[in-house]
Amino acid sequence: MATILLIDDDPKVREMLEALFCDEHECHTADRAEQALELIEFQNYDVVITDVSMPGLGGLEVLQRIKRRLTIPVIVISGRADQYQEASLKMGAFAFFAKPFSLAALEAAVSEAISTRAPASAA
Repeated sequence: MATILLIDDDPKVREMLEALFCDEHECHTADRAEQALELIEFQNYDVVITDVSMPGLGGLEVLQRIKRRLTIPVIVISGRADQYQEASLKMGAFAFFAKPFSLAALEAAVSEAISTRAPASAA
């Protein structure tokens, strides 16, 4: 079971993401970037999913801060793909999804991200 941090200021999106992943994974949620960064200080996460546009710090700032010192895969979601997709991928995002996104595609990306964090088995 992986631990996933879901960051979005829209409660409906957070609830949808939590419902999507909570049966198979431990999910933590944050409604703003500052709260998420505090959680990351005390909890190890296998994947972070963050929205870009939020009050205060945004998802790109979360991505930047995580990439500076951690190896957690970060999946970025946004309603403005044309504005943020290229920047987030250049900054090291594992994947980018434009809203509305395919839940199946997001699930596949999360599974792939989790598998990149799993320790390699001995041959």
